[in-house]
Amino acid sequence: MLRDHDVVCISSIDWDFIWQGHQQIMSTLAERGNRVLFIENTGVRRPRLADLPRLRQRIANWWRSTKGFRRERDNLYVYSPIVLPFPYLRVAQAVNRFILLRAIRRWMRATGFSRPIVWTFLPTGLARGVMRGLEPELAVYYCIDDFASSSGDARRIRDAEIRTFRDVDLVFTTSVKLQERASRFANRVHLFPFAVDYPKFEAARKSEAPAPDDLAAIPRPIVGYLGGVHQWVDQDLLVTVARSLPHVSVVLVGPRQTDTSALAACPNVHLLGARAHDLVPRYIKAFDVGVIPYRHSDYTAHVYPTKLNEYLAMGRPVVATDLAEIVRFNAEHADVVTVAHDAEDFVAGIRRALALAPASDEAIARRIEVARENSWDHRIARMSALIEERLAARRAAPGQWEERLRSLYRTTRRRTLRAVSGLALAYVALFNSPLPWWAASPLLVSAPPSVADAIVVLGSGVGETGKGGESYQERVLGAVELYRGGKAPYMIFSTGWSWTFPEATVMRVLALSLGVPDQAIVLETKAASTHDNAERVDQILRARGSRSILLVTAPYHTRRAVLAFAKTDPGLRVISTPGTSEFYRHRWSANADQLRALGHEYVGIAYYWWRGWI
Repeated sequence: MLRDHDVVCISSIDWDFIWQGHQQIMSTLAERGNRVLFIENTGVRRPRLADLPRLRQRIANWWRSTKGFRRERDNLYVYSPIVLPFPYLRVAQAVNRFILLRAIRRWMRATGFSRPIVWTFLPTGLARGVMRGLEPELAVYYCIDDFASSSGDARRIRDAEIRTFRDVDLVFTTSVKLQERASRFANRVHLFPFAVDYPKFEAARKSEAPAPDDLAAIPRPIVGYLGGVHQWVDQDLLVTVARSLPHVSVVLVGPRQTDTSALAACPNVHLLGARAHDLVPRYIKAFDVGVIPYRHSDYTAHVYPTKLNEYLAMGRPVVATDLAEIVRFNAEHADVVTVAHDAEDFVAGIRRALALAPASDEAIARRIEVARENSWDHRIARMSALIEERLAARRAAPGQWEERLRSLYRTTRRRTLRAVSGLALAYVALFNSPLPWWAASPLLVSAPPSVADAIVVLGSGVGETGKGGESYQERVLGAVELYRGGKAPYMIFSTGWSWTFPEATVMRVLALSLGVPDQAIVLETKAASTHDNAERVDQILRARGSRSILLVTAPYHTRRAVLAFAKTDPGLRVISTPGTSEFYRHRWSANADQLRALGHEYVGIAYYWWRGWI
């Protein structure tokens, strides 16, 4: 068994999900003196509405931990990362890889982790990026599923998995079909089906503890199923069992992961839901027969059901559909399982098992011995031996350190080149192309000026530099031109900025000098934001009975301003006439101040939406 190593596990499930090999292997390694970091699932498919509860749980885990990290037990730590939910989008992968690697490296420095063994259950691009970024002493991929049959992104996950096969030092698989596929791309591939925590089940089998209360109330005999009630469970088969054996109680212990209305309609079917992993042996002990009613599919063709050995560890007879891995298991263990080829066979197998109850001591002992041979202790010991053997071979290889050093330099050069290229591309796109103006175009609202009740001018550099005392001259000039053109009988200058003089007063003096009569100018001198501008100006407009305005502000501020006025007074007609802006004069490029101002507008719109101001 591995001892005194640092292990980083990239899991395909969360720690608190149904207990499987992921948690069992890492718990065992931690118990044997290895330090383990368990990284919860970062996803193999696009998110769906059904994932919202898991997302809420992930966020809850993050908040109750330290920056996503928590100590679960001695030597075992769990990381609940929050990542962008787009596993095959290159930009999202790059961002997620940066987030994860930075967090994990900081945690490793804080805990003294160094040169870990990375053990991944995920073959995604993100998992590969994290694995390679950690520069592990050894990399292991435990291939437990045909992800291409269940992820919805078959080609992308298949391509990523092929690269994973080639990257790692060892590949473990849970089925012969997975082993055959992996062997096409990797040299060191070994078959390790999921196993059973034999000591725990043995203790429960010998215990005098009664059956759980919910099972004790159900009539015997009990035909039991343990595990998630998901799309691969053949519900039609179980309905047939329930109807063919009305004196039997069909009990399913596990979370409902698909529609189960057909099962719920059967009076002798009992859907108990998920139960704590520590209680699982007690439930199986109360079964008279354990069943594995999986339907045939590309996915189940690669499945080795964990519950198989758990049933056997409690000495229970097992009836299963003829999945490839169960047929292989049965051949290795002298037909210890009743394998059914159709519904009639399945029902007949249950009848025979119940007719032989209670089973002979010899039959029970045989089932238990098969489970003992398939215990996790045996599996993990064999895996550990292969890992230690590979580590020893790498350490003993002549020139190994030289090749490792060259590899590190090559990796550094590639990363530096990518970073420099990315920065150069970003620089050109931002500062020497029309891209910023294309991206900013939704911010611009402009219409030909028409007759309105008033002209509203916003000052203080709003939408441009954001600094008081700037841009007001252009806006006053634009407003004066509209007034001279007979578009409105008066104008409102709205700005609360003040230096030596209030800016609104300076704007008024400028308008007067350009020939606008004093009675045609109204000042609003308290507004400190666009939201304030809209509310305070609207009060003036309502007092004067004005229901339409020509709005003069910075061009790329018009969207937020129009939305703010619309929220404040939906009945007000706003005609946006931004005019010219020296600040935003451009051709094919933008400068840092302009980019900052455009970004500020998008952030401002998001903030106003959050506050309910638009």
